[in-house]
Amino acid sequence: MDINFDLGVLNGRVFIANGLMSLDLWIKDGRIAALGGDHRAEETIDASSMLVLPGAIDAHVHFRDPGPNYKEDWASGSAAAAAGGVTTVIDQPNTTPRTLDARSFAEKLDIASHRSLVDFCLNGGAGEIDELAAAGATAIGEIFSYEHSDEQLQKILGQAEAAGMLATLHAEDGLIIKELAALLQHRHDAEVYSQARPAAAEAQAIEKCLGWANRLHICHLSSAQGLEKVARAKREGKKVTSEVAPHHLFLNTKDYKSQGSYLKMNPPLRSQEDNDALWQGLRTGEIDILASDHAPHLPEEKREDIWEAPAGVPGVETMLPLMLIAVKRNLISLVRLVDALASRPARIFGLAGKGAIEKGKDADLVIVDTRSISQINSDRLHSRADWTPFQGRDAIFPQMTLVRGNVVYDGELLVQPGYGRFLGKPKIKQKVL
Repeated sequence: MDINFDLGVLNGRVFIANGLMSLDLWIKDGRIAALGGDHRAEETIDASSMLVLPGAIDAHVHFRDPGPNYKEDWASGSAAAAAGGVTTVIDQPNTTPRTLDARSFAEKLDIASHRSLVDFCLNGGAGEIDELAAAGATAIGEIFSYEHSDEQLQKILGQAEAAGMLATLHAEDGLIIKELAALLQHRHDAEVYSQARPAAAEAQAIEKCLGWANRLHICHLSSAQGLEKVARAKREGKKVTSEVAPHHLFLNTKDYKSQGSYLKMNPPLRSQEDNDALWQGLRTGEIDILASDHAPHLPEEKREDIWEAPAGVPGVETMLPLMLIAVKRNLISLVRLVDALASRPARIFGLAGKGAIEKGKDADLVIVDTRSISQINSDRLHSRADWTPFQGRDAIFPQMTLVRGNVVYDGELLVQPGYGRFLGKPKIKQKVL
């Protein structure tokens, strides 16, 4: 029998067409070439007793590069992604300089192209939107609503729509935040931060922007109130999608007691009732996708006073491992998890070659042994942040991560920085779907 393929992934339980099936995968030129059948390959991987899942797409990361890359850069951030089973990332534009025009976009693209271990997209900011579309930005945002007046927000959303670009919104109303923060400045307990940026600020920003945009993606939903605005808009036929981050599922204001200002993030932590609502929204698909909002800062920065500490927590490496434990504990089905981390983000962000194990798709795979439960330990993570809000929690880390048919991680990083490929394409005046 002739050798037909570059790689065979043998004896695994493979997630295809919304379910698991015992079959062999055959890969050629970085793509899935055959599902099942009696073939030969130059190399093989034995996936006996393991799951073979589509690689996760993390649609919301902050890799800090260019800018304060002592916190993270494309090499360390993409290493964390690979070790966590994330094969594609979408980086946000609030780097230094912000990605607001063709020049800043080209600077970031050059850095990422030389450093990333996984495939990547770049979002553009609320600047020269036509230039960013031409350069290959995947979407516009996250647009920080609290940084703009209503008039400015309406203009930005209109410009994104005119350019055929998906607008992605960080939904928090600036006026509500400003007024409450002024009233609460005398307090320095960590929980005050959640009170200064209440769920009502999220809900109001969502409602306003849904009134101005025909197509919108809501970043990191944090509250039942925000979710209800999104769910109602969907029922009314609005073209709105949303994401939730693991920290808004697994953590709440009670965790300030043990972690204090380390848990400062925007939007902030909410109540257990909000956790419950978000879990239900994710299970039903009202919340479309999971995304980490990986926003690393160093421990010495995070332990500052609650008003002074930077907002954000690391999470790209722990997202899938935490969610695999959630599947094991019947908090969410594997079908819904794969939809939320692979197939649906690929559809929302136009990544035609990603998101599923299908013939012709990129061979982005995660091989998982669901019996291999370990505890999250910052000493074994790859982010420069050097800490995690999930220290000591149970997780199921991948045994192996493949990007385009090459093993990038198997307990060790196996490709050089620069292996990751830019997935952006020009999007000038495309029809809004």
